[in-house]
Amino acid sequence: MEIRKIGVIGAGTMGNGIAQVAAQIGCDVIMRDIEDSFVDRGIKAIDKFLGKSVEKGKLAADEKTKIMGRIKGTTKMTDLKDVDFVVEAVIEDMALKKSVFKELDALCRPEVILSTNTSSMSITEIAASTKRPDKVCGMHFFNPVPLMKLVEIIRGYSTSDQTMAAATALAKKMGKITVEVKKDSPGFIVNRCMIPHMIEAIKIVEEGIASIPDVDTAVKNGLNYPMGPFELMDLTGIDIAYFVSEYFFKELNKELKWASPNLLKTMIRANRLGRKTGGGWYEVGK
Repeated sequence: MEIRKIGVIGAGTMGNGIAQVAAQIGCDVIMRDIEDSFVDRGIKAIDKFLGKSVEKGKLAADEKTKIMGRIKGTTKMTDLKDVDFVVEAVIEDMALKKSVFKELDALCRPEVILSTNTSSMSITEIAASTKRPDKVCGMHFFNPVPLMKLVEIIRGYSTSDQTMAAATALAKKMGKITVEVKKDSPGFIVNRCMIPHMIEAIKIVEEGIASIPDVDTAVKNGLNYPMGPFELMDLTGIDIAYFVSEYFFKELNKELKWASPNLLKTMIRANRLGRKTGGGWYEVGK
């Protein structure tokens, strides 16, 4: 089936990024979120990103207009009834994702593939909330979506070869490099490698071995990483690091190596209590 119209669930950082790259390849996009303010913010984020591309001479002004014209924001799930493909990009909450997929399953045509942008959660469990588990897969994009090349294509227990091939082809059309995750295991490839690295970095600071800036400097210049672990957490959000580490701890036999350090838990509690840390490590102590 030719994919002409794509539904994106969630207008946040990941959702609006996915909507943008889908519109850039000529697809019509329906980007849905639960509040008009969220949708408006997502549309403005896309417009701002494309505007900077125009300023830098990377994109023609008329092309920007065409891309923006392909994106429709909505709060109505029913506006997705005619889409050819769906990418869900809501928060990492299994109950919420299953609820969204159950609703999409009842709404979308039987042949439509339903994909999730989850970074760690079980594709198989999400797919079980539908009557089309063979047409459910993971498409894990990376932040910022328009710039990051990788997409992990994840196979659930019942995901068909045809579904994997279609999702892979779509990602490649978007200009992405794809890898196949053959087994539905928490964290897939990247997060399975990255989260222990983040946990150890936090422990180093927690134990007074080195400061946050020095850990980042050491990792960038000693391991040749483009960003240090704390810089990366500031970009993606420390709540994501916390949620993923807690999910790993629960799903991977409660091994201590996955347990969230106390310093990370303290940061999360402080944010929930309203202390403004910017969601980031570099605001600590200011």
